[in-house]
Amino acid sequence: MISRGEIKADDVRHASGAAALLARWAPGIGELRRYDRADFPADLRAGIAVAAVAIPVGIAYSELAGFRPEYGLYACFVPPLVYVVFGSSRQMIVGPDAATCAVLAAAVAPLALGDPARYAALAGMLTLIAGLICIVASLMRLGALADFLSKPILVGLLNGIALTIILGQLGKLTGIKLESHGLAIALETIRRAHEAVPMAVMIGLAALLVVGLLPRILPALPSGIVAMALAAAAVALLGLDRMGLATLGPVPSGLPDLAFPNAGFADLPDLLPNAAALALVSYASLIFSAQSFAAKNGYEVDADQEFAALGACNLVASLCQTFAISGADSRTAVGDANGSRTRLTGLIAALIVGVVLLVFTAPLRYVPLAALGAVLVFAGLSLIDLKTLRLIWRADPVEAAISLLATFGVVGLGITRGVLFAVVLALLRFIHLTARPSLDELGLMTGMAGFHALSRHATARPVPGVVILRFNGPLVFFNTGHFRKALLAAVAASPTPPRAVVIDLLPMTRIDVSGLFTLRDIAGALGSRGIRIVGAGRRTEWLHWRDQHGFDELGFEIFPTLRSAVHALTRTTADLPKEDGDNGNEGEGELPRAASLPSGRTSA
Repeated sequence: MISRGEIKADDVRHASGAAALLARWAPGIGELRRYDRADFPADLRAGIAVAAVAIPVGIAYSELAGFRPEYGLYACFVPPLVYVVFGSSRQMIVGPDAATCAVLAAAVAPLALGDPARYAALAGMLTLIAGLICIVASLMRLGALADFLSKPILVGLLNGIALTIILGQLGKLTGIKLESHGLAIALETIRRAHEAVPMAVMIGLAALLVVGLLPRILPALPSGIVAMALAAAAVALLGLDRMGLATLGPVPSGLPDLAFPNAGFADLPDLLPNAAALALVSYASLIFSAQSFAAKNGYEVDADQEFAALGACNLVASLCQTFAISGADSRTAVGDANGSRTRLTGLIAALIVGVVLLVFTAPLRYVPLAALGAVLVFAGLSLIDLKTLRLIWRADPVEAAISLLATFGVVGLGITRGVLFAVVLALLRFIHLTARPSLDELGLMTGMAGFHALSRHATARPVPGVVILRFNGPLVFFNTGHFRKALLAAVAASPTPPRAVVIDLLPMTRIDVSGLFTLRDIAGALGSRGIRIVGAGRRTEWLHWRDQHGFDELGFEIFPTLRSAVHALTRTTADLPKEDGDNGNEGEGELPRAASLPSGRTSA
C-alpha cells in the first residue's frame, strides 16, 4: 500500500519537475510571478516610451516589408507578448526590424509577381518556416551560430542592408514609381527626376529635417512619431493628398485574425533557402542586441533560449498574418534609457499598441508615404557603422576588404543572395584561418623566462642543435599538408643541421587521425636523416588517450614541458630558462584540463 506521505512526496517531485521545465522553456512566467512592484513606475515609463517609438517604426517597416500599415502594428503587438513569456532577456524588445523586413521583401517579391494575396501567403509561409528553423536550431543547441559571422562580415552585411533600405526609399521621397533594384535605383531616380511630385519632395525633406534634428533639440520626444504626426496634420488640414501626395489611406481597426498561411507546398523549394537566410539575419540581430544590453546591466542571456523565443514569435506572427520580426535594438535602447528594469516594459508597450489598434487607427490614413520614407532612411542610417569599419581597417586591411565585399554583395546581388554571399565569405575566411595557422620557431632571450618566437624578438636566439616549433592551431586533416611543409622548411632553414626537433603541443587543441599519422610520418622521415623529434606538453593527456586506445605508434617521445624536452636533448640546463608555468613557453600555462585529446575525448 502507498502511504499519503509517499503520494505527497511524488506530487512534490512532479511539481518541482514541472517548475523546472517551465523555467527552462518559459522563463518569463517565473519572473513575472516574482515581480517586484517597486519596479513598476520605471517599467511603465519605459513601456510608454517604447510604444511611442514602436508605432511609427512598425508602420514604416510594414511598408518596407510590403504590407499594409496595420500589419506592422500587429507585429508590434502579438510577437512581443510571446517574447515576454519565452525570451531569456529581461529588457529585449522584439518587433519589426529593418534588416529582417528587407530580407523578407527581397525574398517574396520576385515569387509573388505583383499579386498581393500571394505575397501575403508567401510572406506568412516564409515567416513560419523561419520560425520552425529557429526552434530546431534551439533544440540542436545552435545558439552560438551567430558567432560564425565574424564582426567584419556582420558589419559589412548590415551596412549593405542599410544602403539597400535607403535606396529603396527614393521612390517614396520623390513620388516616382521606381522599377529598379540596388544601385540602379539611384540611377533611375536621377534619370526620371523630372517626374518627381513636388509636394512629396517637400514633405519628405521636411520629415527628414524633423527626424534628423529633433533628437538633438528635444531628445525626450520620439522624432519618428512627431514627424509622422506633423505630416499627417498638414495633409488633413491643407488637403495635400489632393495635390498628388500619396498617403497610407484607411487603416482598419481591430486585432489580427488567426489563420494558417495559404501557400502551396510547390513553393517550398524557393522558400527554404530564403527562410534560412531570414532566420540567420533575424537571430544575429536579436542575439547581439540581447547580449549587449545584458552585459551593460549585469545579467546573462541564454543563446539557445533566444533561438527558441524568436522561433515562437515568428510562428505566432505567421498565424496572425503578419511578418517576421527580430530584436529591435533601437526600441530596446529607448526602454533602457527610460529605466526599464524587467520584461514588463515589453508587455506594457505591446498592450499600448493593442489599444491603438482598437481605437486610434483613423488618423493614420493621413500619414504621407514620403514621411514614412524619411523614417526608414534614418532607420537605415542607424545601421551603418563606419566607425567600426575604420577600426577594422586599422587592425587588418584584409578583414576590412572582406567587410566591404559583404556590403557590395548585398547591394549588388540583392539582400537574400547577399546574405548567402556573406555566409560563403565567412566559410572561406574560417577555412583560411584554420587551414593555415602560423608556425613559430622558438628560442631563448637573456634575462627573460620561457621560450620566445624568433620572428618577433630580435634578441632571441635559437637553441644550438635544436629546432623548437610551435604550431598555433589544431592539427587536423585540412591543414596537415601545410604543417608538414612548414616544419620541414623550418628544419631546412636552420643555419646548422639540427640534431633534434621539439614540437610544442600546447597550442594543438586537437589532433585528429590525419594529424596523428602526419606526426608519425614526419618522425619517420626526420629519423631517417638522423634527426630526433619529440613533443612537449599534454603528456598526461596523450598517455591517458594511448592507454585507452592502444595507439602507441606515434613514433616519438612526449615530455611534460619544453624545458624538460630541451634539457633531455642538450643534456644541459645552464642556458635554459627556469620553469615558468607548465611549459616554460612565453609565460603560457597549460590549457584547461578539458582540452581535446587526439580522439576528441577529454582528459579526466
